[in-house]
Amino acid sequence: MKILVVAPSWIGDTILAQPLLALLKRRQPDARIEVLAPDWSAPLLARMAEVDAVIVNPFRHGEFNFRARRALGHRLAAAGYQHAYVLPNSWKSALVPFFAGIPRRIGYRGESRYLLLNERHRLDPAQQPQLVQRYAALAGPLPAVMPAPRLSSTAEQQQMAMRTLGLPLDSAPVIFCPGAEFGPAKRWPTAHFAALAKLVASPQQPVWLIGSDKDAAAGDEIVAAANGAALNLCGRSTLEQAIDLIAAARCVVSNDSGLMHVAAALERPLVALYGSSSPIYTPPLSTKAAIVSKNLPCSPCFKRECPLGHFDCMNGITPQQIASTIAVQLAN
Repeated sequence: MKILVVAPSWIGDTILAQPLLALLKRRQPDARIEVLAPDWSAPLLARMAEVDAVIVNPFRHGEFNFRARRALGHRLAAAGYQHAYVLPNSWKSALVPFFAGIPRRIGYRGESRYLLLNERHRLDPAQQPQLVQRYAALAGPLPAVMPAPRLSSTAEQQQMAMRTLGLPLDSAPVIFCPGAEFGPAKRWPTAHFAALAKLVASPQQPVWLIGSDKDAAAGDEIVAAANGAALNLCGRSTLEQAIDLIAAARCVVSNDSGLMHVAAALERPLVALYGSSSPIYTPPLSTKAAIVSKNLPCSPCFKRECPLGHFDCMNGITPQQIASTIAVQLAN
């Protein structure tokens, strides 16, 4: 059995797709699962035991390019896939499996994909409120207990990441993830991260900031406001190194972001901050995660910026509250 999975474009969504892969392997132990995904997510997928190979999806987020998608599908036709699972809801995401001639093409209804998909599921948000459930349901009835996302990271990989970045090899840091790709409404204020760094940092427990190059400026603001109580690694580490640094953390504090789901999949003690988004839809899937939210009447609004201008959902979460939550997490 050869299966092609068309993966989402986001880090968090890719991790939330892993339980689907685990269910496919559970039901077809001899299946070979190959994932069509952006090149940046290959290091992430390489840490999933269920993934046998990654095929690079060369198309940028939102790019159509019909001819190139048709050509890629024709190239993949020789691979002999029997099943394709198309996780994005867009029309264009279903083109490659269609042109590859894969006999069973499975996904949710949406964007007039009637010809492209021949097994179309109807989404029931009441029965499947979580994104992870929606992905997993494509494999059939959901089990009583869902498999949790899990990423691998060895002690040797963690040491290599620290050595490459010039970090102390005996570090047990608290890691802050101050970014969130969707927009500022998902980001706890940098002043709060700085105040928290001053509360929890010590020589034995350094604070490291991890994120993409887009988060580097916010990291610099945090370091400056914290009077050097944090080290800014945003934009300095690869995704693979970020996975290994997070795996070595004593605790992780993160906005609702892809790195939050990385920390959950690595089973690290985690404090997850929610404002404009919903912990019902995309919660961190870990028993070691503590979710912090003000649960205001105006949230979740799912907006990129606060539509009311006050940002109380995030401003109202205090550094002292998060420091106390970290202490509880570390004591458990």
